[in-house]
Amino acid sequence: MSASQSDSLATPERAAELRENLLEVQQRVQQAAPSGRTPTLIAVSKYKPASDIQALYEAGQREFGENYAQELEDKAAVLPADIRWHFIGTLQSNKAKGLASIRNLTCIQTLTSMKAATALNRAVPADRTTPINVLLQVNTSGEDAKSGIEPLTPESASDAELVKLARHVISECPRLRLLGLMTIGSLSESLSSAEKPNEDFERLKQTRDLLQDTLGKDSSLTRKWGEDGRLVLSMGMSKDFEAAIRAGSDYVRVGTSIFGSRPPKGSATASG
Repeated sequence: MSASQSDSLATPERAAELRENLLEVQQRVQQAAPSGRTPTLIAVSKYKPASDIQALYEAGQREFGENYAQELEDKAAVLPADIRWHFIGTLQSNKAKGLASIRNLTCIQTLTSMKAATALNRAVPADRTTPINVLLQVNTSGEDAKSGIEPLTPESASDAELVKLARHVISECPRLRLLGLMTIGSLSESLSSAEKPNEDFERLKQTRDLLQDTLGKDSSLTRKWGEDGRLVLSMGMSKDFEAAIRAGSDYVRVGTSIFGSRPPKGSATASG
């Protein structure tokens, strides 16, 4: 542990609180997961200090998500190198170089354009031994306030924007690996009853299936994509991650249920 980390350790009380919260969420994930398949839990540490992340790391958590590029860069510089970072904020082309320089950045979940994909691919250091995984963000709720590409329909699957972006990543971005799709979904859907299927999650699954089928029929795509030929799904947050798991999500992004409510933007730093 570096000197900067040891100066910003969580108090014993805070570390215990975080461990308890993490264990509770892990148990809920296990209970919601179908037999034989456990989704990956990403602890979303936006605005939280490095001391919180270090405490969860010491409790065994390795997957963490950040929404802001600079905050991710700052935290990655002072935290253990075997953390697997996920960038889950809006991806801007001018942030590609900084993000790509993070050696333990495992996935960018919010790719929405060929311009950003190209910039990211060019920024990946030549000596990086593995490609950066990317998920394409889909706006399943149709809300103007949310980023993302339109979902697919059977009528649009052959030549939609999402298909073009997927083909671009596979064919033109060798330092990236198309892993799957991500969505945020609407608040109204996340608060719907347990008996009612979440329409946003169902829409992402349909989009995944259509995209998989389209890519699988394209003989020009020689590079591998997905995980064992299957596109993974990232959907579900603190309010709806159990419903997302039951719907088939491979990644869930949980912040508040682990860390508690967030402080105002700018009040947390990488060193805590």
